[in-house]
Amino acid sequence: MEIKIKPNLTEWVKSYTNDLYNWAFHKVSDIEFAKDLVQETFLAAAEKISSFKGDSSPKTWLFSILNHKIIDHYRKKVNQPSGTNPEKFSKFFNNNDGWKPEKQPKDWHEDDTNLLDDKEFQAVLKQCLDALPPQWNTCVKLKYLMSKNGEEICQELDITSSNYWQIVHRAKVQLRDCVETNWFQNL
Repeated sequence: MEIKIKPNLTEWVKSYTNDLYNWAFHKVSDIEFAKDLVQETFLAAAEKISSFKGDSSPKTWLFSILNHKIIDHYRKKVNQPSGTNPEKFSKFFNNNDGWKPEKQPKDWHEDDTNLLDDKEFQAVLKQCLDALPPQWNTCVKLKYLMSKNGEEICQELDITSSNYWQIVHRAKVQLRDCVETNWFQNL
């Protein structure tokens, strides 16, 4: 005998809001936007509650909706014009495509502590991520925060593989410069 779960959205809100919020915040690094995503998730669930068949748990179903909302957010950001200027990178590289000595990556001499556990470092990293053009920010977050592979990111964002790798490279160069300037030089 098959047991059907009767959808109870009120109970789901009570049971899963915190987990959904924590996941959304982890993926977008913005408190208010994470709250909005959770609210949009429950609104979408309310609209489609009749399609919930109980084949998965309510939590799995809600997380699936939330993940689609997050991907849609990043897809929209990537499709916005980036307004970046490739000349901006001439400050990092010489005419032979080598690093300029003053901009060459430095050894950070990390000790045994994990920088990602440091709240002040997290704030600097968030500031540096937010300073990236939207398309770059999205690629970095999908790759490093959502653990998507390059092929998945290219497909989801409708970009070519070479464009993706160029974006990731440029974003990493800019992030490293920003972190060095705003964190390591201020220590």
